[in-house]
Amino acid sequence: MQVENHTLFGVLRASGKLTDEVLHTVMQDDAVYPARACQRLIDMGFISEEDLLKILGTVFGYPYISLKNYKFKELFIEGLSETFMREARVVPLDLTDNTLSIAINNPFDRHVLDAIAMMTSHRLAVYLAKDNEIADAIEKLFSTGASSIDRLIENITKDEAGDIAVNDEGDIDHLKDLASEAPVIRLVNMLISRAVELQASDIHFEPFEKTFKVRYRIDGVLHDVESPPKNLQAAVISRVKIMSKLNIAERRLPQDGRIKLRVMGKEIDFRVSTLPTLFGESVVMRILDSESIVFDLDRLGFPRDQLKKFQDLITRPYGIILVTGPTGSGKTTTLYSALNKINDAEKKIITVEDPVEYQLFGINQIHVKPSIGLTFANCLRSILRQDPDVIMIGEIRDAETAEIAIHAALTGHLVFSTLHTNDAAGAITRLLEMGMENYLVSSSLLGIMAQRLVRVICPQCREEYEPSEEILCEMELDPASHRGLKLARGKGCENCAGTGYRGRTGIYELLMMHDEIKKLILAQADSTTIKNCARELGMQTLREAGWAKVREQVTTVSEVIRVTQVE
Repeated sequence: MQVENHTLFGVLRASGKLTDEVLHTVMQDDAVYPARACQRLIDMGFISEEDLLKILGTVFGYPYISLKNYKFKELFIEGLSETFMREARVVPLDLTDNTLSIAINNPFDRHVLDAIAMMTSHRLAVYLAKDNEIADAIEKLFSTGASSIDRLIENITKDEAGDIAVNDEGDIDHLKDLASEAPVIRLVNMLISRAVELQASDIHFEPFEKTFKVRYRIDGVLHDVESPPKNLQAAVISRVKIMSKLNIAERRLPQDGRIKLRVMGKEIDFRVSTLPTLFGESVVMRILDSESIVFDLDRLGFPRDQLKKFQDLITRPYGIILVTGPTGSGKTTTLYSALNKINDAEKKIITVEDPVEYQLFGINQIHVKPSIGLTFANCLRSILRQDPDVIMIGEIRDAETAEIAIHAALTGHLVFSTLHTNDAAGAITRLLEMGMENYLVSSSLLGIMAQRLVRVICPQCREEYEPSEEILCEMELDPASHRGLKLARGKGCENCAGTGYRGRTGIYELLMMHDEIKKLILAQADSTTIKNCARELGMQTLREAGWAKVREQVTTVSEVIRVTQVE
């Protein structure tokens, strides 16, 4: 089937995945080479390879197939050599009744299909598959053991001993040249693309004495992935630093930078942090994918009654609302969702953050810069002269910030902020330890919410089971009265990368400022006394909220224990 460029242009345009501007820019000089134009669309990040292949499949009539977990047969077809398969990017999948099923990556090259039909004398059933998956399939078929990273770096210049030449310690120019070589660029791009595809939140590049590790944080848990060889460590880290516009010659001090990239058709921000360690620089890239995150209170996992209480709190005219929990527990997402809920034309909302992670429409956001004296406290003093209705403080870190926040709440502003405490009651004692007067704390606080994120059981490999007596006792349930209770767990599959989990949801502990709680604050009671009183008044603890999610078959017992083990 011969595909004219203007026909391909029209199909790509009709898909809605690409703008006219992108199509005109990328495809204007490729009327003769549509395959080259398509590859450029992928390389420039305007569209993912999978999405493009699905679109091309509608043009050519070739279905798209994922080869990730495809059960390959040892299918050696006479006439199809290993060399031909590698060069033509084709792999046989099945042979039934004289019909040979094959996967290809370039549907434009009709000569390849004609050659296969001629060499094998079989009818062809053609499928489209991703380039790296076809390459991996060929490796499995011929058992060469070369990984996708090995294939990417095989063309890097080698020295006489056969090792990759990376004399990085003294030669910055050489290192910059190496970091700019195509194989290193493709290697870093592949590591980033894989992380985005797996919905990771962070990429960790970690240097050790004899290894260079790459790990992805997925759903809050770090996972080892295929890593580059140790002698490419300096080139890979330098490539990331060049992309972040950091100084590659400076390896003694920490540096921070940002990158904006188009990956798989999406604009994604990366926050980059470097830190000198014993065996080189450790680099962490935080992935900030604004297109995949939704700031909606209704989708954060609140129980219905708790959601109503929290929504009532955030519509109050003044006072302080605190969200507590460790790093990575979703505090910022909860606060952004709350601000989105109350954001309207009648309110002026200002945030002070370190750093600003996501941009919110209609909200004034300030990025603090302590290096030039723009601290939380200094920002807050100026903000109060900007006539705000609502203020969000990224974190109360010191007594000065806490004092200004309380003053703002008592003078008619609604203040949101976070604290790093294990539970809701601990936030009260933390404020008192900072030197805040107990009567100011009791009169300014509206409510405190502690939260954690638990991983959700993968819907594709979910299975039910009957828990043992030990698990029921751990959940503070009576085994005799809960016989026949069914819980769920994930077996592990392609959809969840074998973990049994896919995505996360929140569990919450909401402490409301009842009169009894205010009396305990004035009496400077400890956090345990305040917590016990709140439970008597109906507060659900984090562990109890987690058990509710387990009984609803949303998450697992081990997951709740993991995130609430401080209780």
